[in-house]
Amino acid sequence: MKKIVFAFTALIFTLITAAQTEVKVMSFNIRLDVKSDGENWWENRKDKVAGLMKYYGADFIGGQEVQHHQLVYLKEQLSSYDHIGVGRDDGKEKGEYSCIFYNKEKFVPVKQGTFWLSQTPDTVSMGWDAVCNRVCTWGLFRLGKTKKMIWVFNTHFDHVGKLARTESAKLILAKMKALTAGKNYPVVFMGDLNSKPADEPVSILNTELNNARTKSAETPYGPADTWNGFKFSQQPEGCIDYIFTNRYEKLTVRKFATITDSYDMKYPSDHFPVMAHLEF
Repeated sequence: MKKIVFAFTALIFTLITAAQTEVKVMSFNIRLDVKSDGENWWENRKDKVAGLMKYYGADFIGGQEVQHHQLVYLKEQLSSYDHIGVGRDDGKEKGEYSCIFYNKEKFVPVKQGTFWLSQTPDTVSMGWDAVCNRVCTWGLFRLGKTKKMIWVFNTHFDHVGKLARTESAKLILAKMKALTAGKNYPVVFMGDLNSKPADEPVSILNTELNNARTKSAETPYGPADTWNGFKFSQQPEGCIDYIFTNRYEKLTVRKFATITDSYDMKYPSDHFPVMAHLEF
């Protein structure tokens, strides 16, 4: 009798475990291609960026400051990935992308889109006191041939406009609510918010989303600060890169890390990527 009970318990545990899905998500500002970066110029570090992305093998990578030729290069190096997203300056290929790379061997995009962080989000535009066009790219993805779905959003807030950052946070929550209405799936939102944890944009997001770093079941690995400015010998200057999740009851943040990998006393980018292991 004991053997039967044990076998039944083991079977139930196996079924429960099998039903759980782990998703690895990374947010990574790769730094655009500017020759004035000198030794940190894109041509000198692009293989390090691609190598880092490939090694950690996130299912979704939210990229910021990605120019079209950088996007093309990364997709050539990362053969198991495809992307969604458009250039912010023409809705096609011009300007930086806030693209989402996804593991095409595991996930299929069901819906996708990009909106501008402005008062006219459906057209190419600049909002409030921003100095650049800013966008948020989103996608609804299905896990293989299963019925499991996940929403992924990625953005890059303006680095100058204080009002723009605040209004962008409000707009994204409103858009997220409208897009996901009636579809009770996990939601991941990530990006370079150019805002620290105590700043208003992050406080606004915290009203409806969970910060993956603070919700991690395991102690977060690595420092909270994410902007290094390519200054290898100096302390990074604040947490401005984030991964958030919605409050989906079956979603758990298992682990969270700030990745500080380096080479020859240099960093692959002026931002550290952040990564979360989610389970639902």
